[in-house]
Amino acid sequence: MPVVLYGCETWSLTLKEKRRLRLFENRVLRKIFWPKWDEVTRDWRKLHNEELNDIYSSQNIVRMRKSRIMRWAGHVVRMGEKGDVYRVLVGKPERKRPLGRPRHRWEYNIKMHIQEVRCGGMD
Repeated sequence: MPVVLYGCETWSLTLKEKRRLRLFENRVLRKIFWPKWDEVTRDWRKLHNEELNDIYSSQNIVRMRKSRIMRWAGHVVRMGEKGDVYRVLVGKPERKRPLGRPRHRWEYNIKMHIQEVRCGGMD
């Protein structure tokens, strides 16, 4: 986990990238826990995602990433507006943006995570 999630506090992931992280995690867990012997068919079979979640009691990789982001956001807020990290992560660019849909920003992702946790009203 530490190698995969290195620097994840500053990532802005799309749904496709989140899905790829979950796929990677399930692939690794299947290699760790091996196939299961099925008594009915008398054959080996792969573990289903629900079975992997039951066996592996830790939170999934996407939730772990969210908790790390929220912890890092707390550090950034406590640094204050004068800190360099705060200005880089929350600051607005001074140049013109390219045409098309704007990319998700780190600050927008933090606001979405706060809404998911239902801690509305926080700045």
